Amino acid sequence: MMSIRAREGDFIETIEGLIFDVKGLVHPPDRIIAYLRYIPDPSGDRLRGGMAYRKVYSLDEREDILRRYYPQYIYFDRIFGMEMQGIPKERIRKVYRPQEALQALMEKSILSDLERSAVNLIRILHESSNVRIGSMGISGSIMAGLHTEKSDIDIIVYGRKNCISVYSSLKTLMERPNGQISRYDMADLRRLYEFRSKDTSMPYEDFVRIERRKHMQGKFMRRDFFVRFILDWSEVDEEYGDRTYSPIGYARIKATVTDDSEAIFTPCRYPIEDVDFLEGMKIPSLREIVSFRGRFCEQAKRGEVIIAQGKIEKVTEMDGTEYFRMILGSKPSDFMISRSVH
Repeated sequence: MMSIRAREGDFIETIEGLIFDVKGLVHPPDRIIAYLRYIPDPSGDRLRGGMAYRKVYSLDEREDILRRYYPQYIYFDRIFGMEMQGIPKERIRKVYRPQEALQALMEKSILSDLERSAVNLIRILHESSNVRIGSMGISGSIMAGLHTEKSDIDIIVYGRKNCISVYSSLKTLMERPNGQISRYDMADLRRLYEFRSKDTSMPYEDFVRIERRKHMQGKFMRRDFFVRFILDWSEVDEEYGDRTYSPIGYARIKATVTDDSEAIFTPCRYPIEDVDFLEGMKIPSLREIVSFRGRFCEQAKRGEVIIAQGKIEKVTEMDGTEYFRMILGSKPSDFMISRSVH
């Protein structure tokens, strides 16, 4: 078995030239869980090495392409209890890693405007947080060499302590009047809503109330950026098979968030209490809400009352103990809205 480790923020290129983005921090021994992101396409608007690529946005289209042309990348995962997209290790051509991509950019003699902006943003975050540059990286289209001048800047920070430091710095930097780093304005939020609402349903007013207070995303020198916060390998306390996950239904709930200390990380986690089941499946207790999608980070704060809709899973530990959680992000109908934003 090939010894390959990959985690959230990494990309994987297959032997066919497909490029996937890795999901989560826990993977089976024989493959990497990842979702299709770029495909070779003569009519695509992304060029690299004389080949054109197209970015695939919606989850449904990613799955449709694989089912039709590359079914070897869809499999049933016995631990997660569902069909998933994943790459067998013997079909991996290359793993793209954000830390390596950043190092290559910093050593590059000629940078595009976008690449220069990405490096400058990293340097600002480094100087303001005292987190070393080696604990950060550049992900997304820049990492894969498939960016356009309109592409976003996707930054990764590794390690719990480092993540908290950079997040704190972002909050401070965004408060500076006329600074280089700013929150989204209303025009930005309208554009973001039109893009995300294709994949995540939410009323516009609720979307604006929640998104306008986030610090992980915004504008740097008029460019969009998103910072993804990831635990370091030494901080991951779960190996594949330690728990099994069984999807058992779908529900809408009302609950109170009791802890937001994991809200900035991917995957993000919100422990909850005082749960009322409003629609769909009803179970005796629901412990937490979890998402592997960055759009659900910073979605609610401790003490806030939320309405959420998503898949219900039973989680079984190795010793047989069980609990239930809600997963957000696998369907366009999944959402979480804070009713008491502060």
